[in-house]
Amino acid sequence: MDYRVIILLVLEAALSLFLLWRAGVMDSVPRIAVCAALTLLAFWLRAAALDYETLDYQNFLAHWVEYFRTGGGFRALGGSIGNYNIPYLYFLALFSYSSIRDLYLIKLLSTLFDVLLAWGGLRICARFSENPWRRLGCFFALLFMPTAILNGALWGQCDSIYTALAVLALALALEDKPMRSMICLALSFGFKLQAVFIMPVFAVLLFNGKLRWRHLIVFPLTYVLLVLPAVIAGRPFIETLTLYFSQTGSIGSGLNYNSSSIFAIFWHVQDEEAAAGFAIIAAFVYMILVLALAFRCRKRLSDRSVLLFAVLLAIGIPFLLPHMHDRYFFAADAMSLILAFACFPAAAAALLTQFASLLGYHAYLKMRFFLPMRYGAWALIAALALCFGCLLYELRSPAPDKTLNS
Repeated sequence: MDYRVIILLVLEAALSLFLLWRAGVMDSVPRIAVCAALTLLAFWLRAAALDYETLDYQNFLAHWVEYFRTGGGFRALGGSIGNYNIPYLYFLALFSYSSIRDLYLIKLLSTLFDVLLAWGGLRICARFSENPWRRLGCFFALLFMPTAILNGALWGQCDSIYTALAVLALALALEDKPMRSMICLALSFGFKLQAVFIMPVFAVLLFNGKLRWRHLIVFPLTYVLLVLPAVIAGRPFIETLTLYFSQTGSIGSGLNYNSSSIFAIFWHVQDEEAAAGFAIIAAFVYMILVLALAFRCRKRLSDRSVLLFAVLLAIGIPFLLPHMHDRYFFAADAMSLILAFACFPAAAAALLTQFASLLGYHAYLKMRFFLPMRYGAWALIAALALCFGCLLYELRSPAPDKTLNS
């Protein structure tokens, strides 16, 4: 492996330790030793996966980087390539200038956001506990999350980017930093459309006063600034702003692509177009009902109930939608794992969600099914039922719980 790749991995590991130090959880010799050992193991696992190439890299990502390399790097942003949104293409254009193999750079980028995802989870966990071991547990649970390692370091995908930014946005909102929260949320949406699975929870934050309507203007302003470099490079402004609308056809017309969605159970339908339309309506109705419950109980919303609402949306929306792919529950994996450290009775939801996602990962990476995908769908139904039960119990409290539980 290129020594420069090793240096970059070491720097990312150092960032991980720095963030833990900043969070105040490395204040004793035992915790320093545990953090160092676990960080070393987490990055060793990722280093061992860096050479692996998937068909997604060979057929798409490698060609996209080559497009920028032959097109003049950032100057090529004025053209159209790939089906990812503009911000991710900035990184691919940047990678085209380097002599380091782009496979490594792509995976190192995702690994960087694995660290930021773990940091965001730690910050949310800190809202519920002052116990440093519990916060460390959340951090390293996210860093060792199987789908995180498989998604970025092995597969070379970038789902950790939009998820990390969305988790940080939620953490900042809970910390009463609404402007920075909206910036992170806009960045999350800018990287990937799947951020919409988490975005509705910010309506819940409006209901409980963590956000104000005036803060929402930050979102479109940030998004416009985010795509401006591509516009300056020559890409049409309106086309760039509405890129997601033109990309909706790229997700495929099949009802299910190795995901544990509802169509893993009802996979045999005669009229797929009608089923897809009905499923979209069902997902929208589900979102409205969840938000209606949040609005009705807005005076009793606690940070824990907000997190429960976030998990219900991150699981439930993609579960009901058609055309879902194997990786589209990544945000649900992360959010349910954070919830496990904030609400112990809901911990089983993290295991159920991870199981459901891993069935899809196995199907793609091994090109065969470990178990029928319907088992994953039933696992997600169980996770949703468990989280709804925990939410209803939490909402029985007459007022938000502002105390920390160690």
